[in-house]
Amino acid sequence: MLSVQDVSVRFGGLVALDRVSFDVPQGCVLGLIGPNGAGKTTLFNVMTRIYQASGGDILFDGHSLLRRRADQVIGLGVARTFQNLALSPRTTVLENVLLGYHCRLSGNPLYFALAGIGWPSIRQSEREAVTRAQEALEFVGLAGLGPRLASGFPFGTMKAIELARALVSRPKLLLLDEPAGGLNHTELNELGQLIRRINSELGITPLVVEHHMGLVMSIADRVVVLDFGRKIAEGTPAEVQKDRLVIEAYLGEADEEEALA
Repeated sequence: MLSVQDVSVRFGGLVALDRVSFDVPQGCVLGLIGPNGAGKTTLFNVMTRIYQASGGDILFDGHSLLRRRADQVIGLGVARTFQNLALSPRTTVLENVLLGYHCRLSGNPLYFALAGIGWPSIRQSEREAVTRAQEALEFVGLAGLGPRLASGFPFGTMKAIELARALVSRPKLLLLDEPAGGLNHTELNELGQLIRRINSELGITPLVVEHHMGLVMSIADRVVVLDFGRKIAEGTPAEVQKDRLVIEAYLGEADEEEALA
């Protein structure tokens, strides 16, 4: 489904990614891990066209993401969440989720003109959008919260709202950027189950950037490890946990007894 091919990113003299390559098969849950500053979020930002690559290419279903605008990437079927919450607190939960559905609506100016006069087919499209948003909220366990403002909720709830916004676009590939950040133990277990449900019930392929090794190792089919912008390991969770370069990257020394416990 996704093929990252020799992707490099440079910011002046800083090399953030250095010829990184790996593939994500359809239906696979892939974990992308590495110490702070390894280049994980940078790679997500290249995929979603926030950053420009200095070299290489990223193919999604045979289409080069690097030749698309950001709005075209989500139209192809790639959605994401962010490390830091990117919600609009002055609008409702439902309205925040509906933002993720914009790629399924027409960009033709005539659409908005007809919407302004209440054209029947446009009203039908809007009703469908609301239905989809409500279904996404229900899937992440937030049914009934739609009319409330998207502020003042616990951090885990805010993360779930953002996840629903990504899911409502009906993506094929879901990029989750540190979804476990700030969650307690109970919420962490629920998140792991939810990611597996997204994969098995919705048929979506998750690519997960995460520092919480317990979560990654429990849900991922395969794991790719970055360190200082380079790929240093790839394999099953069990293989990666035993890899000496991975152990050194996380612990500073090859102590296999403590490796990614």
